[in-house]
Amino acid sequence: MLRKMYDWVFALARSRHATPALAVVSFAESSFFPIPPDVMLCPMILARPERAYFYAGVCTAASVLGGILGYAIGYYLNDVGLWVLSLMGHADGLEHFKSWFADWGLWVILIKGLTPIPYKLVTIASGLAAFSFPVFMAASVVTRGGRFFLEAWILKKFGPAMLAVVEKRLALFSIIGVILLVALIAAVKLL
Repeated sequence: MLRKMYDWVFALARSRHATPALAVVSFAESSFFPIPPDVMLCPMILARPERAYFYAGVCTAASVLGGILGYAIGYYLNDVGLWVLSLMGHADGLEHFKSWFADWGLWVILIKGLTPIPYKLVTIASGLAAFSFPVFMAASVVTRGGRFFLEAWILKKFGPAMLAVVEKRLALFSIIGVILLVALIAAVKLL
């Protein structure tokens, strides 16, 4: 089963629909979609390393544009924004987000934007807190671009060697991935 899914992801990564699909996933993840764009970005880079930085640019641009939608959801649709955040385990209320961003706003965006923590949490919370939109945009470009271009550089440089190891031990890496995902979800719930 893992092999079929692995092969499907790589087939999509090599298809003519890969770049538009990456843009859609990157846009949606920043505002409402639960799956991070790395799930598509990494196989696409491994499938075509010569296009690594192009894919990172597409991912960054779409993610930042999706972040604008997330910000707008929080800013203009407070009830919807609070509902989405409560689904993600952050039903602390509007005042909590406002104080959080008043104290740490820029750092929240910069740090959380680099991590696998869902970026929609940052974008919607930024809008809920009415955080400075120009600062939000600048931080989004820096943090999302930093993350995706760093991934592109690592995978372009070390990807082919890593790919051979992953393909050889797919089950082991899948188990490690599930453990990391569970740990990430637990960390997000605790934050």
